[in-house]
Amino acid sequence: MNDRQMERHALTKVPAVTLGFWIIKILATTLGETGGDAVSMSMDLGYLVATAIFLVIFIAAVGAQIRARRFHPVLYWFTIVASTTVGTTLADFVDRSLGIGYLGGSSLLAALLLASLAIWYRSTGTISVASVHTRKAEAYYWVTIMFSQTLGTALGDWMADSTGLGYRGGALVFAAGLIVIAALYLRTKVSRTALFWAAFVLTRPLGATVGDFLDKPVDHGGLALSRYAASGSLVIAMLLLILLLPQRAEQQPA
Repeated sequence: MNDRQMERHALTKVPAVTLGFWIIKILATTLGETGGDAVSMSMDLGYLVATAIFLVIFIAAVGAQIRARRFHPVLYWFTIVASTTVGTTLADFVDRSLGIGYLGGSSLLAALLLASLAIWYRSTGTISVASVHTRKAEAYYWVTIMFSQTLGTALGDWMADSTGLGYRGGALVFAAGLIVIAALYLRTKVSRTALFWAAFVLTRPLGATVGDFLDKPVDHGGLALSRYAASGSLVIAMLLLILLLPQRAEQQPA
């Protein structure tokens, strides 16, 4: 390995995409839903104030992630959780407070996500997570993740509320979508980069619908669990998996 290859490997701060990665990602997105609702609803701060709080945390976490010289699993997943909590409250603000509805909010956020991916590709020539070895690429990576998390929240709310499927029905739809993506990964030569981002987006509404199912009232199709208790349990589960499952940095191309 030459000096340039060693430098790129040292700057790798994105985890390898494994089954463990997706399990922790789903838990993180579920935590984002229960945690975001705990601050905006249970604490009665509202969507705008909660979004401002989580946005500050997210920006600080991204700054720490970019400044880090190597991959830190806890820091990485903390940043993911920060992106999904701000995504939860921001999507709720766009959908509900701005009055454009779930479909309008989902369409707007989908456009922002596609724009982020297009700008990233135009700037660096790739949107593969295996190419995130510079600060510029890492910044694009985190902006794209935030938009994908926000879009996923809006999609989850739209599927559960507007289609009449409810939280369990919505979760099943998104789980089926992930199974299709897994089949395409195993059986076809469809772009791995496209499949990754499709799966990344779909795991968010899956987590959103599961989170809503845990903490929404029984008459709304939920289990009416405490948002604080659900969030605490998810934090413990995430930490255990981060410690128990192998966490290694993604290998970067030379």
